[in-house]
Amino acid sequence: MNLALWIATALLAAVALAGGISKTFVPRARLAAQHGGEWTRDVGAGYIKALGILELLAAAGLILPAALDMAPVMVPVTASCWVVLMIGAMITHGRFGQPRLVLLNSVYLALAVLTAWGRFGPWSFGG
Repeated sequence: MNLALWIATALLAAVALAGGISKTFVPRARLAAQHGGEWTRDVGAGYIKALGILELLAAAGLILPAALDMAPVMVPVTASCWVVLMIGAMITHGRFGQPRLVLLNSVYLALAVLTAWGRFGPWSFGG
């Protein structure tokens, strides 16, 4: 199960890294022109960049604390925060009539729940 949790965490970190890079460095107009990026038309560029930075921090928070053995409890804390972020993403994509993206975000949410549950519980880094 420990391996499965690492795989789930690594997948989430990769998603967070990709999303964070695109939201932080890709211009808003280019994001808005892509499928799934329509929501960026309704928010400011600063909001998008802040969300991107949070996603970059999430990518780091999912891997580095455990890998460096420095405050490894931050891994499930970050996964829990990712759950909240995915709920918001599901609501946003639902409002834009994008059921495939809602489904994709629900998969990410499930991985985050698994990671949080496993790392807070039976497969925590402290135990």
